[in-house]
Amino acid sequence: MERVKQFLKTSGNLKHQVAETLSAEILKAAETIRDCLADGGKLMLMGNGGSAADSQHLAAELIGRFKKERKAIPALALTVDTSSLTALGNDYGFDTVFSRQVEALATSKDAIIGISTSGNSKNVIRALQQARDIGVKTIGFMGNDGGNMTNCVDIGIIVPSNDTARIQEVHITIGHIICEIIEQDLIHERKI
Repeated sequence: MERVKQFLKTSGNLKHQVAETLSAEILKAAETIRDCLADGGKLMLMGNGGSAADSQHLAAELIGRFKKERKAIPALALTVDTSSLTALGNDYGFDTVFSRQVEALATSKDAIIGISTSGNSKNVIRALQQARDIGVKTIGFMGNDGGNMTNCVDIGIIVPSNDTARIQEVHITIGHIICEIIEQDLIHERKI
């Protein structure tokens, strides 16, 4: 039982630290995405492994509902099209699986969230660079020291930990906060 308590305390302490140090960045990310959506853009999300699951989870919260009944919000996880992912990986290499989708689907009205606990996922970095070239607003959910992603995002949210599980727990919490702010603001402004 003490191990369970310690895991929960460690996770809670990290979230408290993030609340004290990253709240401004989280709010800026939420407002940036909200503004893109209000202007007719969409939100794209991407990551690998658990971060791919988080991308899909957050896209589903916006397309469906988070807490309120409302119109669907355009969000797309670039991790779900297995035909594109496998064709791109096979024909061009795994590092291109997101950047080619960004090239095909993104416009300057959009926002994109790249999620990487290390901040060094090559396919996410490449897609963020492609997105910036198009004029997409780029947001990074990272861990550790932010890695190489810090150089290719407009807004970086770096969870100060090297424990992948704890970073992922904070990333999904941050994602939920962003979903709630977007939903509240867009309903209040009657944009959805």
